Amino acid sequence: MFIETETTPNPATLKFLPGRKVMDSGTRDFADADEADASPLAEALFSLGDVSGVFFGSDFVSVTAGPGSDWRMLKPQVLGVLLDHFASEAPLFRGGSAGGIEIADSFTDDPADAEIVAQIKDLIESRVRPAVARDGGDIVYRGFDRGTVYLAMHGACAGCPSSTATLKQGIETLLKHYVPEVTEVRAA
Repeated sequence: MFIETETTPNPATLKFLPGRKVMDSGTRDFADADEADASPLAEALFSLGDVSGVFFGSDFVSVTAGPGSDWRMLKPQVLGVLLDHFASEAPLFRGGSAGGIEIADSFTDDPADAEIVAQIKDLIESRVRPAVARDGGDIVYRGFDRGTVYLAMHGACAGCPSSTATLKQGIETLLKHYVPEVTEVRAA
């Protein structure tokens, strides 16, 4: 088995591509070792000690190294864990699938904004998320309130030095262009 490795815009995060499907649908972000007990793979990666974040995408795993970690030392260890996991065909999650894991929106959108919210969600799904996934992360809609769109950043996007620029100069500009009711985009 060969696992490709790609850099991401976040220097602390590498994207690992095992050449097979990782998640059947959706994504899953593990921000710390406590959350990792849902997944044997995430748990094994956090057990390396220098891992501060794990993200599962459709066909990749993004791993974030903790502060002061050296990727030259950590990368072979991560590759070993990933090879063992995928070669053994172990389950990605304990006791079921990730399909039942859903994070609710931060707040309830105003029903009067339903058409605006639908346009925003469509743009995020069709234009933003595919581009961000190529960089090892994900951006998920969390809400719309009085012109402000709230988005949650996961994987390589979380904590990335260029995430503010991505939100403001990329996503905000796109949404304002297509949805005039949007006045601002903020990280949730």
